[in-house]
Amino acid sequence: MKNLVSAFQWVAFVMASSIVAPIAVADLFGLSGADAAEFVQRTIFVLGVAGLLQVTLGHKLPINEGPAGLWWGVFALYAGMSTTLFATATETLQALQGAMLMSGVLFILLSLAGLIDKISKLFTPVVTGIYILLLVMQLSKSFLNGMLGVGYNSSGVDLKIAALSLVTVLFTFYVTRHKLDAIRQYGVLIALIFGWALFAIFGAARPITSSHQSIISLPKMFVFGEPHFDFGMIMTSIFVTLLLLTNMIASVRVVENLMKSLGIIQNKVSLKKGGFVTGVNQLIGGLFSAIGPVPISGAAGFIATTRITSRLPFILGAVLIIGFSLFPSIMNIFSSLPVPVGYSVTFVVFASMIGMAFSDFDKEADSARVRSVIGVSLLCGVGVMFVPSEAFKGISPIVTSLLSNGLIFGTIIAIITDQWLLFISKKRALR
Repeated sequence: MKNLVSAFQWVAFVMASSIVAPIAVADLFGLSGADAAEFVQRTIFVLGVAGLLQVTLGHKLPINEGPAGLWWGVFALYAGMSTTLFATATETLQALQGAMLMSGVLFILLSLAGLIDKISKLFTPVVTGIYILLLVMQLSKSFLNGMLGVGYNSSGVDLKIAALSLVTVLFTFYVTRHKLDAIRQYGVLIALIFGWALFAIFGAARPITSSHQSIISLPKMFVFGEPHFDFGMIMTSIFVTLLLLTNMIASVRVVENLMKSLGIIQNKVSLKKGGFVTGVNQLIGGLFSAIGPVPISGAAGFIATTRITSRLPFILGAVLIIGFSLFPSIMNIFSSLPVPVGYSVTFVVFASMIGMAFSDFDKEADSARVRSVIGVSLLCGVGVMFVPSEAFKGISPIVTSLLSNGLIFGTIIAIITDQWLLFISKKRALR
């Protein structure tokens, strides 16, 4: 029973943190009604399958998969250029299917060649710490906008939504730090239910949508037609794959370090297997016309908050997500979760990750090098986050994929700066 309740908490966390992306992408491409609902269904199905494959065959850590922010960005980027590069939005989606399939093949080739383990050596504790800081900083805008009600009922700040979100945040902090283990361990689930009920009581929750769809709906493959392999899109997929690889390694390292600090694991996690399964998951994403998944670093915050470290609840949760995705009526319930509630609860989860970043910095003996790397990478990464998206008009999508993502850009700058300073220090030591 305890494992089942923990599994439902994983389900709630995954749904709350992942449901926004497919809804937003469906809106970007003008999908509505049944088409949009099926797109959300397919994406959630892919996330459940991806998580199950990783925890059993891949890196074997309880890390939930989410719609990759990079793919989300690429979808948004090409949605704005669909009439320029392709004749219709459907052709654009066909090309995106092909891009994900290409990404999956490349991931598998990199894994088989043993390059992922070599690349992972670049992720020193200072790089991992910077990745965590940049992740939280990048998400902070979405969290605050969501909690203030921006875009929920209107384009401006909604004071009523903001007040309800504040109460939900305070309640989440209370239950996730409660002295009773039974309450603290299931704090995320309790907080989500409380927040949803609170919004419903004050008339801020949206009604659960109903449809005349069948009771069970199996996800379809190549919904938008046969995948189209466009040269420009293939080049984009290659670049995105390398950035996703950076994202995957960082996420696995963050959770791996947390699990080691809790005394749960002692052996090194297989990034080669994790990379191979990530490739398979990209293939599944393209096959089912969904958003490509990637391991989410926020799992570390969830584990640190709930202390649910066992793999069994996660496996059960992944199976439940797959099962729920087959029932449109259940998906409609999850889709009606007030977005501000999801942001309010996950705000607390991600807030706990700041301490992990500083713990990683403390592992480094050379404090001068650490400060230099932090300064350069945060200045670059955070600076890029403030560059308006309109500034990238007319620039190659490949370059835009890098420069429009402060998290990835800052992490790459951190790796380059860190390796350069290590090279200089070694050179001086040889003199």
